[in-house]
Amino acid sequence: AFLANMSHEIRTPLNAITGMAHLLRRSGLSEQQSDRIEKIDHAGKHLLEIINAILDLSKIEAGKLSLEVTDVYLGTLLANVVSMLQERAGAKRLRLHQEIDTPLVHLLGDPTRLQQALLNYATNAVKFTEQGQVTLRVRLVEESPADALLRFEVQDTGIGVRPDAI
Repeated sequence: AFLANMSHEIRTPLNAITGMAHLLRRSGLSEQQSDRIEKIDHAGKHLLEIINAILDLSKIEAGKLSLEVTDVYLGTLLANVVSMLQERAGAKRLRLHQEIDTPLVHLLGDPTRLQQALLNYATNAVKFTEQGQVTLRVRLVEESPADALLRFEVQDTGIGVRPDAI
């Protein structure tokens, strides 16, 4: 209940911020102003995603989280994650790669939760990698007429995890 109340209290001003950014964008700005408004808008949307993730945690703890079942487009999913990390990786001169090793075209699942998980792992990979690359990979493990098991991976050339911490 506390998390739900707090998220409402935070969302109200956040919606005002993103709404004003939207209105300002439509008012004819210079290129520099437009770029700054875009960054405010992206930061606001990211903060909203964090708030939603916190609410999801409270739903998981309460046993009330339900996964969405909708179309999943693997190329779009990986491209979204790469897009969100491109600037941060570029600042560190890291290469971002994506590999899709599956012939499957039509999949159903929860693309939002998949993207959240991949973004979390990939963000950590970029954070702890000083040089080299970060690769997002998805491959088909097994398939039946009714379903498929996919493996999602994030591989980096960073410091890694100590064996005793794995």
